Formats: sequence, C-alpha cells, structure tokens
Amino acid sequence: MILFLKLLLESFLFALNAITSNKIRTILSLSGITIGIFSIISVFTIFDSIEKTLRDSIDSLGQNVLFIQKWPWGFGDSEYKWWEYYKRPLPKYKELQEIQRRSTAMEVAAFMIQMSKTIEHGEKSIENTAILGISQDYDKVMPFELSDGRYFTFSESHSGKNVIIIGHKIAENLFGTNDVIGKAVTIFKRKLFIIGIFKKEGDNLFGGDNDNLVLMPINYLRNIINIDYQRFDPTIIVKSKENVSVEELKDELIGIMRSIHKLKPVAKDDFSINEMSLLTNAFDNFFGVVAIIGWIIGGFSLLVGGFGIANIMFVSVKERTKIIGIQKSLGAKNYFILLQFLVESIFLSLFGGILGLLIIFLLTLVVFATLDMNLILTEGNILLGLAVSLFIGLVSGFIPAYSASRLDPVEAIRSTF
Repeated sequence: MILFLKLLLESFLFALNAITSNKIRTILSLSGITIGIFSIISVFTIFDSIEKTLRDSIDSLGQNVLFIQKWPWGFGDSEYKWWEYYKRPLPKYKELQEIQRRSTAMEVAAFMIQMSKTIEHGEKSIENTAILGISQDYDKVMPFELSDGRYFTFSESHSGKNVIIIGHKIAENLFGTNDVIGKAVTIFKRKLFIIGIFKKEGDNLFGGDNDNLVLMPINYLRNIINIDYQRFDPTIIVKSKENVSVEELKDELIGIMRSIHKLKPVAKDDFSINEMSLLTNAFDNFFGVVAIIGWIIGGFSLLVGGFGIANIMFVSVKERTKIIGIQKSLGAKNYFILLQFLVESIFLSLFGGILGLLIIFLLTLVVFATLDMNLILTEGNILLGLAVSLFIGLVSGFIPAYSASRLDPVEAIRSTF
C-alpha cells in the first residue's frame, strides 16, 4: 500500500513536471481533452437543465390530468393523419358541463381557450400577449402561484366579470411596479380590472411562462367573441380522483364523449384524449438523441486530446529512458514502470478534464447572472467528465507506458537522449 502511494506521488510529480517544463506543448496537447470535456458536459448541462425544468412543469400538473381536444399530440408521428382530424368538431363549453354531470371518476374539470391580443395601459402596450379564457376550476387542474391578489370567485367566473390575472412581466412593463391590484388595462378595446399577479418564474427557454400570461373568465369572453373558433384551440382539462387511475378516467371519458357526440359503435372517435405520458415519452426520445449528439460533438475533440496525451507520454518516455534503465537495474519490475507512466497519463488527462469542467462552472454563473437562467452543473455530469477524462488518460497512456515497461535496462542506460 505504501509502495502504491509512493508510486502515485511520484507519478503526480512527473505529471506536474511535464505540465510546467514545457507549457506551450502541454497546453496544446491538453486543449483537446479540455475542449472535448467542455463540449460534452456543456451540452449535457444545458439539456439537463432544460429537461429538469420541463419535467418539473409536468410533475407539477401530475400524471392524472387528461386533455380533451380536437387534435392528438402527434409529436413527429409519421402516420399523423391530419386530414382526418381536421374534420372533427371542437370541444365545447357545454360538453364540459355534461362531463361534470356524468363523470364519477373525475375530481375536477375545466374549460380553456387561448389566443394572443394587445394589452394596453395609457400610452404603453404589449402586443401578442398570451390570453387564456378559463372556467372556474382551472386553478385546480393547472396549479399556479400568485404573488399578489387572488383568484376569480365563483360569482366572477359565473357572471363573466371583467377581471383578470396578469403575469409579473406584464405588470412590470405596463406599470413599472407590482402594486397594480385594482388598476385597469384595455383588451378587446374594453376595460378589465386586475385582481391578481402570477408569482415571478423567470425566463423560460421555451417561452410560454406565466410571467407573460393573462387569465380571464371564459364567460366574459363568451359575451364578446365566438369561443368555438378553431384557432382558439378549445380544450377540456380533466383531473382524476386520487383512487382512480388515468386509464379508468380515460375509458370513462371516451364513453361520455361518444355518447355526447352520438357516435355509432363502429364509428371512430371524433375527439382526442391526450395525456402527460405522451409528453414524457417524447422528451425521453428527444433527450436520448441530444445525448448522442453531445457525444458526437465532443468525441472528435476527445480523440484529438487522446492523441495529445499519447504524444506527451511518448516524449516523456523518451526523455526518461536512462532513468527507466536505472530503475530496472535496481530491481524495478515491468508493472511498476507501466503503472508509473499510466498513472502519469491519467493525471495529465484529469488536469485537462478538470479545466474543462471549471470553464463550464464559470459559464453557468455568468449565464445565471446575465440571463436569469438556472443552469446547474450537476454532480452526475461532474463525475461523468472526470470518468471520461480518466478513461481517455488510461487508453492514451497505455501504449507509451507499455513500451516503457518493455525497455531493456542495459540499452536504456546507454541511451544518450
């Protein structure tokens, strides 16, 4: 054990000497490992952060929520027959009421339409603001937090009161402050009064966050627009009871919707029931492809870096040929020489990998400070970077280390290098 520790210390000192004795050569040789680790781990860091954000959003809704819509979530399905779906009827508000009356498996359900409009206050305006028209129980199927104010009362939703809930950025851009409860904005050339503000979420890599969203009662919108317009993407959202599985709820909803639409037993469904598992499966496939791309991007740099490490080790063997001969003449075994150079190669590779990880860590701090995006260099990615660096050092240093271990001690001592 003591011998092994001495070997590690000696190899570390040789690696440190290799780095300091010829800085330019070392920097050029290790840059491949540094760039390779940086390329792979930075890709994984970015997409791990995106994946965590998306999965947290999905998990916040729960897996027991179903969406009744005209269009299915195809997600790149090559057999997505859009021409069949185009003829389907849109979900209607009265169908929500029928589901609420008939369903025994659901806990709560809500109706939603979405559009974009200009919102104004005085001389300030925000174009293409996301507007959601919702029924009373929307907050129970799509939970969210308010930083100020309150949600719609039953009376406000039922009577179609001209009240809204707005996002943090909308409040900031129109009023310059969060103290906006009770103030009015203009949408559809009509005044609406603010009763709540969404809790600030920060920038979202995909957009669509609550910071730029407006909620208003669906019964208010019914008085001024046709809510059955296809471009508004009417949706019925249904949440199951705790003791009811998603499949049970789905089967019941299929029966209810077919009954509402008066479909014959042999007729196909003229509606889609989408579930969150479709999203998670699509993300699994997407991030699997991203992982492959990350390895391809960094693989070439790692290959170059591996050749760089091998080059340093071959030079190191050449420079220390006489020392190797002396060590062997004093009784050093082949495995000792092999391990000595192999450990040195691993140390060199780890130096390059740690430098790449350090650059990524600094970039995550810069991105968080400037873009307010929460990029996290996870422990898993750090360990992956170190493991890859160790593997590259092991592979790249084996041949030089093996050639050093096979040197004839007499010939090595006679070396004039």
